[in-house]
Amino acid sequence: MKDINKDDYMPDRKGRLVPVAQVSDYDLAMDSFVKEQVAAAKTKSVELREFKRRAFDECYAWLDLVAEKYGRTRGGAKGNVSFSSFDGRQQITIKVQDSLTFGPELQIAKDLIDECLTEWSEGANANLRALISDAFQVDKEGQLNTGRILSLRRIKIEDERWSKAMDAISESLQVAVSKTYINFREKDDSGKLINIPLDIAAI
Repeated sequence: MKDINKDDYMPDRKGRLVPVAQVSDYDLAMDSFVKEQVAAAKTKSVELREFKRRAFDECYAWLDLVAEKYGRTRGGAKGNVSFSSFDGRQQITIKVQDSLTFGPELQIAKDLIDECLTEWSEGANANLRALISDAFQVDKEGQLNTGRILSLRRIKIEDERWSKAMDAISESLQVAVSKTYINFREKDDSGKLINIPLDIAAI
């Protein structure tokens, strides 16, 4: 069988090879346009990734200089820090954000709370029952809402099981992942520091 010259064919959306001669000029132009723009976007993405890496490296180098000035050694990248220009109009901030999740203790907490609600069923406030039920609902990604569950600890109820449930919730908290962000800000005409957008969707 004669080998196919790939230059004479183009794959369609289903992966089928279509002779270039059978593709309309419009589709050829669209194909060329999209590939050119995506290639340019990928190049910019690489440049932005390199800029971000270099910016972090240079900020941490500054932290090393500060630590050296006071005879100390920087203990790692974790932590929030700001760098400001002399006039205060420009600023770089590095922020660390922890993503929280729950351990197996949470199930014990839920069992204790369910036990309380069953016993209080006749006299329990309907709003309280709705609040607790809502706290343990998962979102569309199947994740529990950390804030809603932690908010239960603000409810003061004199019951040993409730107290144990709140302790279990506290002990179940775990740091799933820490993300470090870098932001560049500059004061606008009103003197307010605003982010310099590096996200293409925010420009």
